[in-house]
Amino acid sequence: MIPIPDGDNEDEINLSDQDMEVFKEYGGAVSFLTSLDKKGIARSKKETERLHRLNKPVRKAINDDDLPSIDSEDEDDGGSFKSSDIEFSSSLDDNFEDSDHNDTSDAEMTYEKAPRKHSHSGETEERRGIKGLPIKLPGGDVRPTGKVTFAPVTDSGEEDSDSDEPNFQEQPRKIDDVSTGARFGRPAVIDVVSNQSKASRIRAAKEQIAGICQEIVSDPENSLGLLRRLHTFSLSEITTPSHPDPVTNDPMIRKLSILSQLAVFKDIIPGYRIRALSDKEKAEKVSQMVARTRDWEQGLVTTYQTYLRLLEEEIKARSDLANIALESVCALLKEAPHFNFRVNLMSCIVARLSKKSWDSSCELCLDTLIHVFRDDLTGVVSLEIVRLLNRMIKEKRFNVRPEVLSCLLHLRLKTELGVRASDSSVDKPVKKESGSKAAARRAKGKNTELPHLSKKAKKALKEKREIDKEFREAEAEVDKEERVVTQTETLKLLFVLYFRILKNPQPTPLLPAALHGISRFAHLVNIDFFKDLLTVLKELISRESHDDDTIDFTVTSANNIRHRLSSLNLDLSDFISALYALILPLSLMMDVDSAPPLSVTGTSLMKTQSVSDMLFRTLNLVFSPRSLGTTAPPGRSAAFAKRLLSASMHWPPAAAQRALDFVGGLIAKDPKLEALLSTKDRTFNGIYRPDLDDPELSNTFGTSFWELHTLREKHWDPKVSAEAEKILSIIRS
Repeated sequence: MIPIPDGDNEDEINLSDQDMEVFKEYGGAVSFLTSLDKKGIARSKKETERLHRLNKPVRKAINDDDLPSIDSEDEDDGGSFKSSDIEFSSSLDDNFEDSDHNDTSDAEMTYEKAPRKHSHSGETEERRGIKGLPIKLPGGDVRPTGKVTFAPVTDSGEEDSDSDEPNFQEQPRKIDDVSTGARFGRPAVIDVVSNQSKASRIRAAKEQIAGICQEIVSDPENSLGLLRRLHTFSLSEITTPSHPDPVTNDPMIRKLSILSQLAVFKDIIPGYRIRALSDKEKAEKVSQMVARTRDWEQGLVTTYQTYLRLLEEEIKARSDLANIALESVCALLKEAPHFNFRVNLMSCIVARLSKKSWDSSCELCLDTLIHVFRDDLTGVVSLEIVRLLNRMIKEKRFNVRPEVLSCLLHLRLKTELGVRASDSSVDKPVKKESGSKAAARRAKGKNTELPHLSKKAKKALKEKREIDKEFREAEAEVDKEERVVTQTETLKLLFVLYFRILKNPQPTPLLPAALHGISRFAHLVNIDFFKDLLTVLKELISRESHDDDTIDFTVTSANNIRHRLSSLNLDLSDFISALYALILPLSLMMDVDSAPPLSVTGTSLMKTQSVSDMLFRTLNLVFSPRSLGTTAPPGRSAAFAKRLLSASMHWPPAAAQRALDFVGGLIAKDPKLEALLSTKDRTFNGIYRPDLDDPELSNTFGTSFWELHTLREKHWDPKVSAEAEKILSIIRS
């Protein structure tokens, strides 16, 4: 043990001058040495532990019950006490008080566990609530969170000693998500929409919508929340968890949001169709990249579906944004006909075409369908549109505009349907021979199309087919066989629609459009179907119909006969007689060469030709050897020439000139008609019957073409006179 020097003996301390200088400079830092316990420092470790054990207080647990101690002698002694007991208890109290100051134990006493008792008699609801701390927004504004914690309310004088913890009630905090709340330095959607100034409101919405669109296009896979936020601006009423009361949105902001979503979806929609995952695929363990891609695809489909529902609601409600919604639907169908929910887009367009009124929106829908037909490579989209049109026309009972059927003329069937229909039998799918039947035929010694394959060869063939299928999908090429099957189904539905229109007992405005469609696609069907078609056309001609319809019937029949001469031997005498009877009434039509007015955009192909155009087109088909296979009889040619000359006396110069040109062609083909150019007296076999509508019975050779001389000498138009002079100057050697 090192002895501690005594500070009272100052004479024995010798300090040098250097030590004194150091003491003067740093003497304040050693002033704590004067307060040290000299005895405690000089005491040894064993002595310190002995004193600690000797003076350690002993805490005795307080006995709260009233039962006597187990050391009492009997029950009677429990009720009496002595003076010694009082002295012992007082000593215990003194020891207990001393132990409270010297105890270092961590054990909690009973009074420490008891809850605090508050008096709520004079407090209100607001004073009892404890408000949470406010938060600071990115813009620098401080806003309270709204979190309030309430203490339990107890009656005065009532004590709850059984509960160990206070019962607090906490209100759930309402937080706005990324689609509505304030995020990334942008104010909340509800704050933008509820701005009182219209100019400020629209300007703030424009800035936020532009920023959102830019971020979505730059990183689509991580912007599903922003895509939902962009859709929030297009809602008519906006509600958030923090603002449950709906706030009416500005129509201009809704319009901007709808058009912005259209532009964004046109950019981020993938080039493939997203299908729903099966339960087995959802249970599979995939990589993080695949899981992230799946989540993005499913979120994109959900947001896209929500957007389409909004557009459909606006169109059905006929609101102020109905035209914008319809334009968005048409644009989406043009840009992404391969993506999900294309049937919903087609349904909106077809429903608009079913209206009786016709305006620019109908023309837009019609142009959209034509654009889809022309760009459809697989034929699947065209098939779905034809099905919807067929169903719509049937439900409307043919009370639709004829322009609706004009879009069907743009189907890619005439040039791409490579397999022609059979000329002798109805097309039937060829059934492939199964493996069991092939094995049975081989067992009997008969030839089969399928060779014998072992199990190993069958397995290898199956694997090869799967690999080839994957290669075809990877190349993204259109399967020609599947396209032929799809287009054949489209052709069947198309002619079912046309036949339903033709067989309707009451004439409909769709009849000319159906005839045009039949004339365009009839060469693709088989011969049995074609015979039924001609039968229906004859029945329609026998009815009392309009002159234009009769011309359509004859044009359709002649055009169809032209494609079927190699396999058919049919007589068109009924159609020719109807055409001959039609010329005389047409001679009294003043606007025979006037074309009907076009539609709004001019895309409709129906009724764009004048009556004279249709008449001379039909005459060229009837008297063309390429159409009928043989030259027309002289009596028929003479009858038509005579009636056309009679009509040219009343027609305008343009129609009269075309009639003279056609008559000159007939005379050039058949030399027997030259005899009718002379007006000299000659012997006739019978008399001319102009009142008969049968060209074979009119006996045209019993008269002459005296109309040519009248037109040459009396007609006021010099071109018509010159054409008549040209015909009369025909001289054959």
